[in-house]
Amino acid sequence: MADELTARTGRQQQRYDNEYRLIAGCIPYRYKESGEACNVTMGQELEVLMIFSHDGMALLFPKGGWENDESVQEAACRETFEEAGVRGIIKVSFNFTSFINGRKDLGCWDFRSKRYQDDSSLEGFHRAHMFALLVTEQLDSWPEQNERQRKWVTIKEADGKCKHDWMRQALHSCVTYLSSTQPSDQLMD
Repeated sequence: MADELTARTGRQQQRYDNEYRLIAGCIPYRYKESGEACNVTMGQELEVLMIFSHDGMALLFPKGGWENDESVQEAACRETFEEAGVRGIIKVSFNFTSFINGRKDLGCWDFRSKRYQDDSSLEGFHRAHMFALLVTEQLDSWPEQNERQRKWVTIKEADGKCKHDWMRQALHSCVTYLSSTQPSDQLMD
């Protein structure tokens, strides 16, 4: 096994589906004690972990290339570890589309990389599979700690500061999924 604190680089093993580069990522989450009871969650507030973009100006969820030697879930967990320095348990989502396709993700989103916004280019198309990850371990050292800062935020803050619309949609899918598994109507507060 390669050095655990070294991030994978290069695209030699990158998966593609026609012109789409396949991406996998997670919405890492935890329940934090809020100090006050909120219905049946017994005072627990949902938070998600976001990372800052390389320029430090925007908040994102960890994601990256899905490679040939791993499952989509393994890729999502690896990217989350490399970029955000957390490990956890992928919570299974059985939305209709993922059920039909044999996946357990929150959904699949197509987007175009900011580097290739020129409509005449055939490059820069991505298809992202996102998962809900219950964080069980937050590490002090991780592969991209010198390039990425991480921040725990409320759902409301994540919704307002998320850089990309497709990530915001994934966040909404995550909250919908978690609210169906946790008896609470307070997750979006």
